[in-house]
Amino acid sequence: MNPQADIWIVEDDEAIRFVLQRALSRRGYRVECFDQVRPVRDALRSGHPRAVITDIRLPDEDGLGVVDLLAEQSIDIPVIAMTAFSDLDQAVAAFQRGVLDQVISVVDRAVALQDRERQPEQTDSGGRLLGESPAMQEVFRTIGRLSRSDISVLITGETGSGKEVVAQVLHQHSPRAHGPFVAINTAAIPAELLESELFGHEKGAFTGAHLRRVGRFEEAAGGTLFLDEIGDMPLPLQTRLLRVLAEGDFYRVGGRDMLQADVRIIAATHQDLEEKVRTGEFREDLYHRLNVIRIALPPLRERTEDIELLARRFLGQVAEELGLEEKRLRPETIRVLEGYSWPGNVRQLLNLCRQLCVMAPGDQILPEDLPAEISAGKQGAADEAVWTEALRQWARRELAAGQVDLLGRAQQELERVLIDCALDQTGGQRLKAAELLGLGRNTLTRKLQKIESRPEGDEEPVERQAAGGT
Repeated sequence: MNPQADIWIVEDDEAIRFVLQRALSRRGYRVECFDQVRPVRDALRSGHPRAVITDIRLPDEDGLGVVDLLAEQSIDIPVIAMTAFSDLDQAVAAFQRGVLDQVISVVDRAVALQDRERQPEQTDSGGRLLGESPAMQEVFRTIGRLSRSDISVLITGETGSGKEVVAQVLHQHSPRAHGPFVAINTAAIPAELLESELFGHEKGAFTGAHLRRVGRFEEAAGGTLFLDEIGDMPLPLQTRLLRVLAEGDFYRVGGRDMLQADVRIIAATHQDLEEKVRTGEFREDLYHRLNVIRIALPPLRERTEDIELLARRFLGQVAEELGLEEKRLRPETIRVLEGYSWPGNVRQLLNLCRQLCVMAPGDQILPEDLPAEISAGKQGAADEAVWTEALRQWARRELAAGQVDLLGRAQQELERVLIDCALDQTGGQRLKAAELLGLGRNTLTRKLQKIESRPEGDEEPVERQAAGGT
């Protein structure tokens, strides 16, 4: 396999592959052939060609899946798709009538255009925009559909899930890619300074404004302005931002000259903006201006199939950055990582890989090399599996014995156990126990009265039955 070939041909018909390969080789191209999409995925780990020719119908999946593979790794190269011929005779006849010459001509033009437009390769902030999970595949498809547009985009997702990375890739694959990408975290700047940060100010506009300052809207002219944590923007600034988006112009603070806002807006938040609109904390009209297209990033715990892929990439990158030998994850270590909840999402995984690259003693990373909180997460998952399996066994025995009202009986026992544990945790303080359980104080009181009024021994505890039999 030669991943550094100029042209990759993805075609399951051997005769058609042969004809195309010979013609392109005579043209001076280095050619590599594949008969399915799967080996293309493997080859992309080592490099990529200058262009791809793919049949649409292939044995393992749609040939246009090659486009998705390239999008996953932010590889911007031409893809030439061919419809299948009904048989070899038809293909040969088509080539004889000049179709082959047309294919070669298309390849020549595509490669030439790619060479003219090629820029120094842009990264996606450490390769964090990776994933084979269905949720991430949908993100990649959305980015692909937006590649010819500079429409406003709202990115939602938990802290550390990669919202800024997505914004950078959207910029890199947009008509504004040659312009600047300017990011500002609206939650990290005091409200009284945020207006000046966004729009700039004139000399003397306020105390301490000794010089004119250019704001982020001007810095991002011709490119993309990324407004991170937009949900924390104060209401007065929301009003001003809405006007800029609606009218396309603005003034510096203390200024009289109207300036044009030549930017694409990409906003991001980890908050529920719809709820903030309902409570009056976020302007509804601004929300609709920003939410033209929404990209919802899944938390890492909901795409566990991507954890191994991300961790291996991070370990390789960190080793290269620090000049260290790359470390490998043991299969049992991967299983522990996949069982952890990842409250800090992809950012937390990246930081873990930095720590392991430096601190793990061997070239193989073992479960005992992981921090205690991740190992504890594994134990928590194991404990949960034990009690749910006990519940499952109890339910099967009761059903086999012809018992009824299983849900009601189990629910009573579940409530009793949880309430007892919460009261133990709070030293008998009902208000705090109710908060831990997610109940109102009156609701907890009613449930306690119901439990206390139940005849003692009326119901055998679920866990006792599961452990000791009927």
